[in-house]
Amino acid sequence: MPNQSNTLVSVERTAIRLAEELGYEWIDLELVKEPAGRFLRFYIDKEGGISLDDVEAFHRRIQPYAENIDYDYMEVSSPGIDRPLKKPRDFERAQGKEIEVKLYKPMDGAKLFTGVLIGLEDGRIVIDDAGERREFDQKAVALARCVLNVDEDMLNDIDI
Repeated sequence: MPNQSNTLVSVERTAIRLAEELGYEWIDLELVKEPAGRFLRFYIDKEGGISLDDVEAFHRRIQPYAENIDYDYMEVSSPGIDRPLKKPRDFERAQGKEIEVKLYKPMDGAKLFTGVLIGLEDGRIVIDDAGERREFDQKAVALARCVLNVDEDMLNDIDI
């Protein structure tokens, strides 16, 4: 069997090309072991959100290229509204918004910080934390994502 890492890189290149052909934004690929098995996940997005038809179309196109990867389940998904900020374009989109930054190791006695995203500067996430400028080396950050502020009116609009 081919080297798993090289195969993943090859499949990701193909996925990026296919996403572009289908008019989607390529977000990410992950192969993770969970209690139910090994999940191969493709994340795509587009203006207005991804539909089930979009997921099905991408799944059909990418599946033959994933045959040499050892996985139990393959998923195609939207990154969701709480998508992690990973790539420079993610940080560009979130600039001026409130984000949370979770660190692997504590800094100043804390592992979680929130503030308004100033930007990504030379591999450092920069936020305004209540008037104080804070910088975090991107490699020290376990997770960065926009803070979701849900109010009562939004909950009332949900049709369950």
